[in-house]
Amino acid sequence: MNQPDNQSNWAAADKNRANFQYCPRCGSRSLYLRDTKKYQCEKCRFNFYFNTAAAVIALIVNAKGELLITIRKHDPAAGAWDLPGGFVDHQESAEDALKREIMEELDLEILASRYLFSLPNTYEFAGVVYSTVDLVFACRVANLDQIKAQDDVQEVMFKTKEELKPEKFGFQSAKKIIEWYLSDR
Repeated sequence: MNQPDNQSNWAAADKNRANFQYCPRCGSRSLYLRDTKKYQCEKCRFNFYFNTAAAVIALIVNAKGELLITIRKHDPAAGAWDLPGGFVDHQESAEDALKREIMEELDLEILASRYLFSLPNTYEFAGVVYSTVDLVFACRVANLDQIKAQDDVQEVMFKTKEELKPEKFGFQSAKKIIEWYLSDR
């Protein structure tokens, strides 16, 4: 998968500049963008790092070979197609996050999962651009008959490969995952 170019890193970091002006240590308005990964306080030299957040994504296929797609209920990208998953919480493994997110969003129990690959992404929320790494898993679930759209999922549907359209997905990483899924992998 492609790495984001340095120009994209600077654009995301620059977009955050208005939100990060005050030093969390000394409170002075002297926080400046040192590089694409950190802000530094001119007064006390405190470094505030923008670390990458981990997120998990599940690829779930039914008995007919159709891929499970969700529709987002909330911004960012409300109403757009998505793949089920979400952020890894503090002190949580990616595998545990995957199980938790699929239960929260779809009321499904993951029986088995297999790590496939990861790719960088950005997630903009409330005017802040977060850098993420999306960990993609192929998943087998207990019972698709009990599936329920809940949490931040508005609707659930299954799509054949012919029906999958990357442009309908709200996030660049989901588009790339679908392109990979549609390719001769």
